[in-house]
Amino acid sequence: MDTQTRHALKKDKFAQATASSVSWVSGHRSGVLRWAIAAVVVVALAVGVIVYWNMQTTAADSALGVAMDTYDGPLAVPGAPPENGVYNTASDRARAANQQFLAVVHQYGWLPEAAKAHYFAGITDQQLGQTANAEAELKAAAESWDKNLANLAKLALAGIYHQTARDPQAIDIYNQLIAKPSVTVSASVAQLDLADLYAAAGKQDQARAIWAKVKDADKDGQAGSIATQKLTGKQ
Repeated sequence: MDTQTRHALKKDKFAQATASSVSWVSGHRSGVLRWAIAAVVVVALAVGVIVYWNMQTTAADSALGVAMDTYDGPLAVPGAPPENGVYNTASDRARAANQQFLAVVHQYGWLPEAAKAHYFAGITDQQLGQTANAEAELKAAAESWDKNLANLAKLALAGIYHQTARDPQAIDIYNQLIAKPSVTVSASVAQLDLADLYAAAGKQDQARAIWAKVKDADKDGQAGSIATQKLTGKQ
C-alpha cells in the first residue's frame, strides 16, 4: 500500500470517527445538555462553598482574635482613671473574655476556631469558679482533631477532676497524656502533675517513683530540675 493510499485511509477513518461522534451527540443532545448543566452547577456550588468557607473562617479568626485581646487585656493601676479596654480586676477581664469566646462557639461552632474558643471559654470559666461550665467547655475542646489543643484541654480537665475529688479520672487523663504527649503537653509535664496528685493524696512512694523517672529522663531540662527539687524537698 503506497503512502498516498495510506494517507487517504487515515483521513477517511478520521472523518468517519468525527461523523460518528457528531451523530452520537446529535442523537443524545438532551442527555449531553443535562450533563453539561449538572457539571456547571456542581462547579458553581463547589466555588460557592469555598468562598463561603473562606469568608466564615476569616470572620471566626477575627472574632477569636478580639476575644484573645480581651483575655490578655491590661488591668487597671489602683487609683488610675477608668480607661477603655482596661479592666479593674482579673475576674472582670475573664468574664468579658468568656462572653466573647462563647459567642465564637455559638456563631462558628462548625469551624476549627470554635475548638480554640471552647478551650479558652473553659479556662475563663475555671478562673471565674464556674467548674461545671469549665468542664463542659474543656471536654468539647478535648475532642479537637488538633492534638496540641486537645492535650491542653485534657491537662486542664484533669486539674478540674483533681480539684473536685475525682482523682481516678484525673489519673486516667494524665496517663493518656504520658502515653501520647504533644508539643504543648510533654510527657514530663503530665508526669509531674500526676506525681503532685499522688503526693497530695499521701501516696509519697508513687510520687517519688515518678519524680525519679522524670529526673533521669530530663537531666538537663526544666522538668528534671523540678523533679530533683521535689525529691530533695527543696520546693
